[in-house]
Amino acid sequence: MSEHDHPAQPDQLDAAEEAHLRELSASAVTAEAEGDERAIEAALRPRTLDEVVGQARVREQLGLVLEAARGRGRAPDHVLLSGPPGLGKTTLAMIIAAELSAPLRLTSGPAITHAGDLAAILSGLNEDDVLFVDEIHRMSRPAEEMLYLAMEDFRVDVVIGKGPGATAIPLEIPPFTLVGATTRAGLLPGPLRDRFGFTAHLEFYEPTELELIVRRSAGLLGVRITDDGAAEIAGRSRGTPRIANRLLRRVRDFAQVRADGVVTLDVAHATLDLYEVDVLGLDRLDRAVLDALCRRFGGGPVGAATLAVAVGEERETVEEVAEPFLVRTGFLARTPRGRVATPAAWAHLGLAAPRSEPGGTLFEA
Repeated sequence: MSEHDHPAQPDQLDAAEEAHLRELSASAVTAEAEGDERAIEAALRPRTLDEVVGQARVREQLGLVLEAARGRGRAPDHVLLSGPPGLGKTTLAMIIAAELSAPLRLTSGPAITHAGDLAAILSGLNEDDVLFVDEIHRMSRPAEEMLYLAMEDFRVDVVIGKGPGATAIPLEIPPFTLVGATTRAGLLPGPLRDRFGFTAHLEFYEPTELELIVRRSAGLLGVRITDDGAAEIAGRSRGTPRIANRLLRRVRDFAQVRADGVVTLDVAHATLDLYEVDVLGLDRLDRAVLDALCRRFGGGPVGAATLAVAVGEERETVEEVAEPFLVRTGFLARTPRGRVATPAAWAHLGLAAPRSEPGGTLFEA
């Protein structure tokens, strides 16, 4: 039987190949995009609201805002997009600019460290431009205060000089639309949040929606994929299109090298098992956290710092990368006493959950 008669299984890879693929597995299900991945993402982004899959309520609301603005011949209200990474906030900002036939200017909150940085950006805008500020909650406080005036009155006060001799010179700026994106809307100060005319929160995607996204991306990448192969990738994508597209590319590579180039259910299984992404989308770190919590600490409660030491990671990594997904899937709970494993977590690990905990239940408030 030839190599192409059946998809290769992970144990058929030689040691060097397996080591290389496992190096990549650590980032397979992270929702952040880095390096060359941003360029690949750009090629897969929808170009219009009609091409966007999922987020039906947000698409309808945003479409109404944009159509009304076009009818009036004026810039639409400022737009705030919130939600976890990888759900399409940047894509929607690009679509807003495209729907308005307006140039898109891009920057990020961490890049605006002084009010002067923001003044330079705003002074370079033309009428009806769309300014996209990613991670807007990370702007400096002086820049935020300048942005209040710019969003409301389309002017900024540029301060020249220092001390008693300082002079504020008003600088008029043309009407523009600000699109802010944030993964932590609660960190935005109230005055800034209130100046957005339209606020949308992006939700995680359903597997059926992700399956449509995987099929669309496969077509754009020229990948042959079966229905069950697309469904398998979608089911392990943690409700996030960015992760679905990333897993599709990894499965494509495996199909190209170790199979006949077609992404089937067996090929998807073999690849995702190799990358340590299980049937629910948990990766190595997720399972390490659950395993330490259940096997070493009896299900908890245990502090985040102790849990991080047990899995050999920084506390911030555990809290910001692993915990949100584990909480959302119902495997982990945060309590005043510490992190605790739910019965579902024990079941997922194939372990028997303890009947009770000394001093109270696992989930006491």
